[in-house]
Amino acid sequence: MINFNGTIQENNTVLKSNNRGFAYGDALFETIKTSYGKILFWEDHYFRLMASMRILRMEIPMHFNMEFLEDEIKNTLEANHLAAASARVKLTVYRNEGGLYLPETNDISFIIDVKPLADDFYMISEATYEVDLFKDYYISPSLLSTLKTNNKALHVVGSIFAKENNLQNCLTLNTNKNVIEALNGNVFVVKGNTIKTAPLSDGCLKGVMRTQLLGIIKTMPEYELVEASISAFELQKADEIFISNTIVGIQPVTKYRKKNFTNTVSKSLIQKLNVKMRLN
Repeated sequence: MINFNGTIQENNTVLKSNNRGFAYGDALFETIKTSYGKILFWEDHYFRLMASMRILRMEIPMHFNMEFLEDEIKNTLEANHLAAASARVKLTVYRNEGGLYLPETNDISFIIDVKPLADDFYMISEATYEVDLFKDYYISPSLLSTLKTNNKALHVVGSIFAKENNLQNCLTLNTNKNVIEALNGNVFVVKGNTIKTAPLSDGCLKGVMRTQLLGIIKTMPEYELVEASISAFELQKADEIFISNTIVGIQPVTKYRKKNFTNTVSKSLIQKLNVKMRLN
């Protein structure tokens, strides 16, 4: 069961051939984790969505406030018997039908879809997690690249490339050949007591988990946080590399080419993240 504009219904009754999200990628989405009905980091998700809608010149309805969308998410969880479990929520907002590249309206509709998750808390995986660079296509270092839109062709092709090469993930590059993110999250590189991540100006996703980790790292005096461009050369010199996203939390990279990595910082951060999650 999905939530379509506030109505709970079967998930095969919504999409039409001229849906703009389907036809042009004219849509935004938020991937959200919930735990027993509690929406984690909801304020960050909501304000990112509102800012992204403004950038795409979508009309934001007057009733589209935090409380309204929170209630609709919870209604969808209840309809799918997930109010007392952990779940992955996908909230998609798309411009309504009409027009070609130039839309006839800036009004929007939304769909909420939910799926169960096995883990209530964030956990560090000790499994092999090998990555490499995906260099077939590059991401533009622009404001649009920081948004979570339905234009994810590069990430789809990159995921197929990773599977074909027995990799668990790939790191993407911008047109300046800087490492900006993974296929499914932001990237952090640890060298000594420095933790580095790409700046938004390089075109990386403005991730909600990225925001949470930046705040946590700033409270840790033993580490220096740096937001600066990352060269591929730095990866082989790193002590640790990890990927962040809202569903997994932190995913340590175990291998990049011939280099193996530790996960000491990842373990320290995941503990602090779970504390923050409980207080959220």
